[in-house]
Amino acid sequence: MKRFAVFSSILVAMLVWASAGLARPWRGNPDRLRSLAQPDQVVKWNQELLQLLQVPGAQPATVHPTRTLAITQLAVYDAVNAIKRRFTPYLFHERVPHGASAQAAAAAAARTALLSLLPSQQAAIEAAFQGSLSELGSGPRVAQGIRVGVQAANAILAARAGDGAAATPTPYVPQPGPGEYQLTPPSFAPAAFTQTAHVQPFVLGSAQQFRPAPPPALASARYARDWNEVKSLGEQTSATRSVDQTLIGRFWGAAPIWIVWNQIAEQAASAFHTGVEQSARTFALLDATLGDGAIALYDAKYVYHRWRPITAITAGDQGNPNTMSDPAWVPLAATANDPSYPGAHATFSQAAATVLDGAFRTDRFAFTLNNASTGISRSFQSFSGAADEATASRIFAGQHFRYDEDAGQTLGGEVGAFVLDHALLPRMHRDHHHGRDRDRHVRAA
Repeated sequence: MKRFAVFSSILVAMLVWASAGLARPWRGNPDRLRSLAQPDQVVKWNQELLQLLQVPGAQPATVHPTRTLAITQLAVYDAVNAIKRRFTPYLFHERVPHGASAQAAAAAAARTALLSLLPSQQAAIEAAFQGSLSELGSGPRVAQGIRVGVQAANAILAARAGDGAAATPTPYVPQPGPGEYQLTPPSFAPAAFTQTAHVQPFVLGSAQQFRPAPPPALASARYARDWNEVKSLGEQTSATRSVDQTLIGRFWGAAPIWIVWNQIAEQAASAFHTGVEQSARTFALLDATLGDGAIALYDAKYVYHRWRPITAITAGDQGNPNTMSDPAWVPLAATANDPSYPGAHATFSQAAATVLDGAFRTDRFAFTLNNASTGISRSFQSFSGAADEATASRIFAGQHFRYDEDAGQTLGGEVGAFVLDHALLPRMHRDHHHGRDRDRHVRAA
């Protein structure tokens, strides 16, 4: 009986302790709790942005879509960060009411940026904004957040107004001879994005900051090895490419690569339960990196103007005795209309994987991607695994030589690491010297 009494006392004490624990106020960040209770407007507007970018004619064909992504997401980031003040601003330094709604600021910033960048999509943009307001409600906090979002977006739109993207591109005139880029079948479309290298970077100091070394000489053993690899694996009716490699080649060519990496970031933001400020920072880092990756990529492409496999393999004048032309060779996928070196999928994918690894502080993340147009799904255990597969896919599709992809991965990794080290830093990690460098970049913008 005595033992039972002791046990009962202990049990009562435990229940009292547990009840007290349940009754204690939650000591986490109340702003984060409110944020998690609302739809994440950063993710919502990223989804809207990706849909709008895929509407034919939504933006000028000469402006690379990554510019629109970067401007919009940097506007969203600056709007949210002006309220949360957890990281260093990109451009918008105004002090704003702390009680303003960060979710409303994100929605208003995206809406303001997109109305300027994609004016033909006004109806869809306004409909999405009304949807956001129906989720967020009204009141002083929402109204203040909207004002902050508009101000942040207008600041970056003004800074980017003269960034060179609107200049008339100079037509590319192919030069004769082995190795020189030629317009490619079946449409022989003019070379694309010839102006992109002249657009002001978002974080990089210049387009050529990480310009890769020249591609291997046509007479080299490396060139012959990579030429023969893509000739074998990249042919439309290849007998050496596996079934899985064929699926990989088709999957990664079915949607713009910058769209796919934003979708990967959405999955990661959801899985890691990031708050509105972390989501805003992640997408801003990702898309600023993709924007600068495009600028650096096209700088190198038009400096080296190296021919594509479809031209190299079918050409009569090879420039290398260890390559044997095949005039009937056709790649698995239609060739993009720009020079081969370096590879775009490799550059964008390595840049994105580098940034997401840094933003989430881990490379390991299990996710699946589905492509409705092909019916193909791919699963991965890490960001780097997806980047490596995206890179290899362009060889399987007959689009690139392996040296294109190696150079692209190096370039993308360098751009991604530089952005992580120089932009949108946690306030506690910003030293005095670093701050001076960042302020110089902001003023230059």
